[in-house]
Amino acid sequence: MRWTIKPKPLQADIDALSQALNVTGLIAQLLLQRGITNYDTAKKFFRPQLSDLHDPFLMKDMDVAVNRIETAIANNENILVYGDYDVDGTTSVALLSSYLSSYYPNVATYIPDRYTEGYGVSFQGVDFAEDNGFTLIIALDCGVKAIDKVAYAKEKDIDFIICDHHRPGQHLPDAVAILDPKREDCLYPFDELCGCGVGFKLIQALASHRGETIDDLIPYLDLVATAIGADIVPMTGENRVLAYFGLQVINTYPRIGFKAIINQIKKPQLTITDVVFIIAPRINAAGRMEHGQHAVNLLTETDMERAKVFAAKIEKFNIDRRGLDKEITQQALTQIRENKEEERFTSVVYHESWHKGVIGIVASRLTETYYRPTLVFTKSGNKLAASARSVKGFDVYNALQGCADCIEQFGGHKYAAGLTLLEEQFEAFKAQFEKVVSESIEPHLLTPEIAVDAQIEFRQITPKLLRIIGQFAPFGPGNLAPVFMGEHLKDTGYAKAVGEKGAHLKLSITQHGIGPIGAIGFNLGDKLPLVAHRKQFSAIFSLDENQWQGNVSLQLKMRDLK
Repeated sequence: MRWTIKPKPLQADIDALSQALNVTGLIAQLLLQRGITNYDTAKKFFRPQLSDLHDPFLMKDMDVAVNRIETAIANNENILVYGDYDVDGTTSVALLSSYLSSYYPNVATYIPDRYTEGYGVSFQGVDFAEDNGFTLIIALDCGVKAIDKVAYAKEKDIDFIICDHHRPGQHLPDAVAILDPKREDCLYPFDELCGCGVGFKLIQALASHRGETIDDLIPYLDLVATAIGADIVPMTGENRVLAYFGLQVINTYPRIGFKAIINQIKKPQLTITDVVFIIAPRINAAGRMEHGQHAVNLLTETDMERAKVFAAKIEKFNIDRRGLDKEITQQALTQIRENKEEERFTSVVYHESWHKGVIGIVASRLTETYYRPTLVFTKSGNKLAASARSVKGFDVYNALQGCADCIEQFGGHKYAAGLTLLEEQFEAFKAQFEKVVSESIEPHLLTPEIAVDAQIEFRQITPKLLRIIGQFAPFGPGNLAPVFMGEHLKDTGYAKAVGEKGAHLKLSITQHGIGPIGAIGFNLGDKLPLVAHRKQFSAIFSLDENQWQGNVSLQLKMRDLK
């Protein structure tokens, strides 16, 4: 791990903010590092308001989209709500379809099959719309590059409204409206919405025409918060407001489908981290293992008994997914070792029988192990399909553009992408990708970095500090949980490796005679010799609450130590 300490703001600025907010210098420093410089920005940060959301009509084409939907309703047209099979796509479809269905009956949903249709808008989906008399398709979390599919639909007199958040290509599809804050000609003030976030702006605009207020849309925010967490978009601006209120809905009055999942996991209060690691994988498992429509069915269900059946089915998908993910990861690691590819700048692995639904997770696992841009390929029909994952600071989407002559099609983000290519192109692509990455990546990016907000002394660590930091939540990119560095630390003699095969490290730490404070280091079990026999060490950690048998205590969540 590379330990990088963030620059400390000017002491004069720390003192001024500390005084204005009546907080410690440490809290003022953490806020300044997040761009919070005065009382007003601090108030917005600590007390998000739905009134802070932007006017949806600031988004390019929003007025056109709303008019087309209202025309469809006036003319009694059939509307097909179409979305991708991942969490962002299925929550988007559940959001818009349940909102429209609340006042208009001719609405149906469509999720493409991951295996027969692949990502995004498909010709098969357009054929389904034609066969079933749909004249308007609203595509969510996909479509901004679907030029040929939208043209195909137009030939059949089917209109498209696209709600996407991916980077558009050089040309836009010939849709009635394209809502995408990443369009160069869109002046919307916040361009980091997820697909479900763009869908929410659409229902916000529709609601305003119906005389409804933002308060009427609060019940839909559990879906938006889940998509924001799962899609790893920045937890800043509108995303933070939407996630903040969405979490409140999840923890107080969630929709029936969420309730059915939460009842299974028996956790009373969920954080955004729980949403990302507990709820999102279950929703994702439907599209990975069988079909994303199962997730939409669960998220739109209003009868608890039926929801329990759907949730049990999705739980089984998730258990199966975990088993496959573990098995394929082991096979991929073996392939890298056997091919003696440990020293490359990239990991590119392929097996024709690997399950397409889990290759994205496997790519993430390989990135954790070797920490370099990674692609996992499998056979998909007569082509190869891959999921790509990157390391912090390296744009894998741009790297794939540098290999475009070997690729059939690709799309995605800076850190995650998908692509297809012909099998005969695989070796050429593998060599080209290695070349592009090796020539463009800065060597230090191949060592994982931990960014440290501040050095801290144990005397500063109090329940009040933990309570105030808790109000920084929800956490996510752009607003990560504060990370601290402590020096001159010693274990009291309690240190031990715990968990399966001693994978984790449990400690009781003092500093200059202050303490002890309990600590847990997940996957740091191999570092036990560094702290045994009361050796002095430095550590990086965040502050956490340990709940055990009804007792709550402050603990350090260790990230690394040396």
